[in-house]
Amino acid sequence: MKGIILAGGRGRGCTRSPWGSKQLVPVYDKPMIYYPLSTLMLAGIRDVLVITTPHEADQFTRLLGDGDQFGINLTYAVQASPDGLAQAFLIGADHVAGGPSALAGRQHLLRARPGHTA
Repeated sequence: MKGIILAGGRGRGCTRSPWGSKQLVPVYDKPMIYYPLSTLMLAGIRDVLVITTPHEADQFTRLLGDGDQFGINLTYAVQASPDGLAQAFLIGADHVAGGPSALAGRQHLLRARPGHTA
C-alpha cells in the first residue's frame, strides 16, 4: 500500500498561517505534517508521496528529506493550484500505480488508540 499527503493548503479552512503551508506550522513539538506522516507509518505504509505547492516544495524536502531517517521512502510532487482532494490521486497516479493507497488528512491530528474509538 502507498500513501499520499496533500501538503499544499494555505490555511483557508483553519487559522491562516504566516509560515505558508499549514503543514509547516508547529503543533506542540513538531510540524503539522508529522502527524499524517506518522499515521501512515503506523498503518504500515512505507512509500509516501508528499504533494505540495511549487514555492514550498524545497521547505518540505529540507524538512523530511527522502524519508530515510524515518525508515520510509518519500517522494514529492507539485500541485500548481489548490484544486481539491481528488486531484491528489490524479497527481499521484504514477505513484499509486493502480494499487491500494491511502490519502492522509491534512488537518486531522488525533487518532484513536488501539482498542478505543475516537
